[in-house]
Amino acid sequence: MSKFAVGSAILALLFTLSAPGQAQTVLKASHQFPGGKGDPRDEMVQIIAKDAKAANVGLDIQVYPGASLFKPNEQWNAMANGQLDISSFPLDYASGKVLAFGATLMPGVVRNHERAQKLNDTPFMKEIKDKINKARVIVLSDAWLAGAVGSKRNCIRKPDDIKGLKIRSAGPTFAAMWQEAGASIVSIPSNEVYNALQTGVAEATDTSTGSFVSFRLYEQLKCLTAPGDNALWFMYEPVLMSKRSFDRLNKQQHEALINAGKKAQDYFVKESKRLDDQMVKVFKDHNVEVVTMSPDDYNAWIEVAKKSSYAQFAKEVPDGKKLIDEALAIH
Repeated sequence: MSKFAVGSAILALLFTLSAPGQAQTVLKASHQFPGGKGDPRDEMVQIIAKDAKAANVGLDIQVYPGASLFKPNEQWNAMANGQLDISSFPLDYASGKVLAFGATLMPGVVRNHERAQKLNDTPFMKEIKDKINKARVIVLSDAWLAGAVGSKRNCIRKPDDIKGLKIRSAGPTFAAMWQEAGASIVSIPSNEVYNALQTGVAEATDTSTGSFVSFRLYEQLKCLTAPGDNALWFMYEPVLMSKRSFDRLNKQQHEALINAGKKAQDYFVKESKRLDDQMVKVFKDHNVEVVTMSPDDYNAWIEVAKKSSYAQFAKEVPDGKKLIDEALAIH
């Protein structure tokens, strides 16, 4: 290499290191949701990526939507091990690793968006976040999504309506309740539900209102039970980050990520109810019948949950009953 070339290379390196911020640190963000189609969970990650870059502290976050980098259920271990930096992640997917996470997808413990927001700063969520941190993962943004249940055969309002159906369930707590009511369970992530419904592997599904739209489930379902005022289904789907990845960064980069995470969280609070309304409109536009549960329907399901989901959780999870009681105490 010529002296000129060597000198140029050294100058380029010095410029990179002394430029505003510093040498770029590249982080990888992965999630299972569609990208570029308005899914708010993808948008939360995109907001963090854009704001972190705009902070000019040497951060570049590459976003891999649609399970293109890691499969949905592989993301938790990848974050804990430092192989993956950031993910929008349904926390209950890791309940096989940390049983207490099942409380974040527990029938009837949230019921509406107002209660969901109150949960974030409670002893219940402090315990959940302590367990997340202990697993070498941290929360950048809180996010609670309401969910629904849809069927290819009939509307599901009360427990008798689900008897004999093959239903995909997002997690073990709902699976226990559906099973207690007489359904059989299909265990697959949300990005595989469309094919399962199309091929008859599943006849019904529960999932978040956002996923009902972004995965085009209106093309496969006959009836949808929307959240309304009596939502059985709420799921905690935060933006998480590997603690190992976070600890490698400097103070300015930490601040940039924390600020970006707060902005993404504020965005999602406004979007969460809109997701429900959008789902109802889209399904009606595609001639799918849309119903909601009455208070009596809701209470009938809670009785089923007490005998199944709640009892099983209290038996299998240390302080499981305490966690459920703490969540139910929020008004």
